[in-house]
Amino acid sequence: MTATEMPRVEILHHESPTPLNALGVKGIGECGVIPVAPAIVSAIEDALSPFHVHIAQTPIRPHEIVALIERARGEAKSA
Repeated sequence: MTATEMPRVEILHHESPTPLNALGVKGIGECGVIPVAPAIVSAIEDALSPFHVHIAQTPIRPHEIVALIERARGEAKSA
């Protein structure tokens, strides 16, 4: 399927203020950021699968990725 085959999508908004606070606002945007870190870590692990790298914490910084690769190379040489 390509973008030209995509059916027209109509976006509708339905407002329903909450009575639980003075502004009537609800938290909704948080759910979109929860899977971001695991998705990035999964992509990094996938890209580094030849090194058998496992990332156990976030945020992951470039120098930490390099250290994981170097550690994996050292373990491979000693095995």
